[in-house]
Amino acid sequence: MPRLTDARKELRRAQITEAAVRCFSRNGLERTSIADITAESGLSTGSIYAHYRNKAELVQASAHAVLAKRAEALGEYAGSDAPPDPDELLARLIAGIDPVEARVGVQTWGEATNNPAIHGIVVDTIDRMRAMVHDSVTAWLVKTEHLESAEAQERATPIAHRVQSLYLAELLYTALQSPAQETAP
Repeated sequence: MPRLTDARKELRRAQITEAAVRCFSRNGLERTSIADITAESGLSTGSIYAHYRNKAELVQASAHAVLAKRAEALGEYAGSDAPPDPDELLARLIAGIDPVEARVGVQTWGEATNNPAIHGIVVDTIDRMRAMVHDSVTAWLVKTEHLESAEAQERATPIAHRVQSLYLAELLYTALQSPAQETAP
């Protein structure tokens, strides 16, 4: 049997985590089985276990993947030449909410209360997101208000806090909607 290249392994891991996210969204973390993920991914159980030792490891990988997508988008906003103003930043963040990922994200937050590995992933990702929102607002204040970096950082703190709070509230609201509500006008 040919050995998988590192790139192929990463593609397969992504295929498995994407299938797991869909299953977790539909069934919940607890009610999703490896058999469900196997069926969703179209792969064999052996292939799943070749990439993940157990369901707990797959939950961790899925949580990391979902949360990392949001952090990546924030990093792009903060690093852009024309950072968006806080209202535009919030609008972009909300527009980027995927209902499936929102449900998994909220379930992951719940799991973080009693699973130390997931707790670490959630805290790390939220801290990074908080820093990136702060960086984006700071960059906007420097560009538009022509403030010195230190003053911009100080003024950015409460603004960034409000942006992140409103974003998380919208994420929760989206996660709590039923699939039928998602498609309603």
